[in-house]
Amino acid sequence: MTQQNRPQRRRFGTRRDSRRGVLNDHEIRRAHKAGELHVDPFDPGLVRPAALSLRLGNEAFSLATDGPVDIADRSTYPELRPKALDEQGRLRVEPGEVVLAPTLERIGLSARLAGLVDGTSDYARLGISVVLCGQVSPGFGKENGAVLTLEIVSHLRHAVLLHPGARICNLMLFSSSGSERPYGEMPHNYSSDHRVAPSRLADHVGRR
Repeated sequence: MTQQNRPQRRRFGTRRDSRRGVLNDHEIRRAHKAGELHVDPFDPGLVRPAALSLRLGNEAFSLATDGPVDIADRSTYPELRPKALDEQGRLRVEPGEVVLAPTLERIGLSARLAGLVDGTSDYARLGISVVLCGQVSPGFGKENGAVLTLEIVSHLRHAVLLHPGARICNLMLFSSSGSERPYGEMPHNYSSDHRVAPSRLADHVGRR
């Protein structure tokens, strides 16, 4: 077979790929193998038809306030109070409580990938909201990977017991033509977080 007639292997991230929108299962595996998608630990069994499932990490924090919150004043921000797991290793979420918890996996996206985190139907059918802010920008966690912080709220009248290590959300991935300034280069970002971090909104609009 001549060089001219030899079939060309399509590389991830080419213009042709970028028109496809959501990555399907074999494209997710290909992106991981090519280094465009960093997942640690990576479990091939969590790759779904058009998303990668992520699991609940082993720590959690309740948001506790003592008064009104002024987004420009960090001193008024909710306190992150650690939540201990019960004797069976479960995370208890009280009715109406807002809990911040990391994913078990650390994620890293190249500048040619963007993501969208969403809760699952299984949790929604139990009255549990898992993700309140789901955008994952190109370049997030690119260097060493970073956890995604989940915002978990129970809408039930009774407590919910969650299990760390269990699947809790999905990460949909989209191919991108590349960004001029990856997320990790933006000021006051969360791209290097290896555990839950408080809001950095005051760094953008704050007085102190």
